[in-house]
Amino acid sequence: MSNDAFAGAGFNTRAIHAGQEPDSLTGAVAVPIYQTSTYKQDGVGGLRSGYEYSRSANPTRTALEECLAALEGGARGLAFASGLAAEDTVLRTLCKPGDHILLPDDAYGGTYRLIARVLAPWGVDFTPVAMHDVDAVAAAVRANTSVIWVETPTNPLLNVADIAALAEVADGINATLVVDNTFASPYLQQPLALGAAVVLHSTTKYLGGHSDVVGGAVVAREDELGERLAFHQNAMGAVSGPFDAWLVLRGIKTLGVRMDRHCDNAERVVEFLTGHPGVSRVLYPGLPEHPNHAVAARQMSRFGGMVSFRVAGGEDAALKVCELAEVFTLGESLGGVESLIEHPGRMTHASVAGSALEVPPDLVRLSVGIENIEDLLADLTAALA
Repeated sequence: MSNDAFAGAGFNTRAIHAGQEPDSLTGAVAVPIYQTSTYKQDGVGGLRSGYEYSRSANPTRTALEECLAALEGGARGLAFASGLAAEDTVLRTLCKPGDHILLPDDAYGGTYRLIARVLAPWGVDFTPVAMHDVDAVAAAVRANTSVIWVETPTNPLLNVADIAALAEVADGINATLVVDNTFASPYLQQPLALGAAVVLHSTTKYLGGHSDVVGGAVVAREDELGERLAFHQNAMGAVSGPFDAWLVLRGIKTLGVRMDRHCDNAERVVEFLTGHPGVSRVLYPGLPEHPNHAVAARQMSRFGGMVSFRVAGGEDAALKVCELAEVFTLGESLGGVESLIEHPGRMTHASVAGSALEVPPDLVRLSVGIENIEDLLADLTAALA
C-alpha cells in the first residue's frame, strides 16, 4: 500500500503504516534494518529499486522519510544524523553569502551557535527577533532576507509564533519560512498546512521518544524544494544510519498515545506549579494568561509536554531544585518517556550567555514524561520544599 493510500487516514494509522509495508520477501510487519553500505547492481548502472550506496539512500531510512512526510503532510521527508545536521543542510540549501536570516530571540542555543558562529563567518547576516510579534518580524525583514526561522513553542521560554501570519510575511518578501516543530511534534501541530515551506525536527526528542537515538528530520511542502534539500543531504552526507532510522520509526508508532500522556501530565504539573509559593512564574502555552495562548489554541491541538518555570528564590534556588529532583532526572534533551529537569542558563543554553538570547538565571525547564503523575508531583514537592 502506498503513502497515497493513507492520505486520508488518521494520524495514528499513518504513524504505524505509512512507508512501512510488510516485507515483500518474508511478510515481516516491522521494517528490516538494512545494515549495508552498498548494493549489488544488475549490470552497470542497473540499480534495484534505485539503491546504490547508503549515503544516497537506504531502505530503512526511506521508510522513515516516507513516514515523516505522511505525518507532516509534505511532499518530501529527509532523515539526518542529528537535528543540527538537518538545520545545517536546510540553511546551506536556502542561504548564500550576503543573505540575511531572521531567527527567534529565544531560539535553541545550538541553532544560535550554528548561525552566529558557523554561518556568520561564511557571510550570512542574522537578526534575533521576537517571532511571536508579527509586526516586529515584518519590521526586521530586509531586501536580502532569505529565511525566516521559527521555533514554536520556543526552547526554553515556550513562546508561540503565529505560523500562518509569518507565512504571509515570508511570502511577501519571497523568503522561506522554516518551522522547528520539535516541541509540538506533528501530532500537536501541522506547520506545512499553516503555510510553512519547511518543517524541521530533532527526532532525538518526541519522535524517537525513548532517549536512545540521536537524529534529525526535514519535511518540505513542495517537491521542488524537497529535491534541492535531498541533493544537499546526499552532497553533505550527514544522514541517519539504518539502525538509528529504525529506532525513530519504531518510536513514531506510539507518538500519538505518548503525546496524549505527556500533555495530561504536563497539565497537572502546571496546575501544581501555578499555586506553589516557591514559583514566581510558570511558562506554558496552555495557561489562559500566557501572552500567546490564543495563537497556541488556534494552531495546536494541545499544548505539549514541556514546562518552564522561574523559581522565586533566584538562581541558587533554581539550581537547588534541579539538584534535589529524583524522579525528574537532571539531564539535557527532552521528549523521552522519562521526565527530565535542567537549568537552561547553565546547560542547554549556556552557549547564548551574554547574547540577545540569554535566558533568565532563575529558569528551570521540565520535560514532563509519562510516569505516574502522583510520583512526579511528589518529586516536585520535595525539590521545591
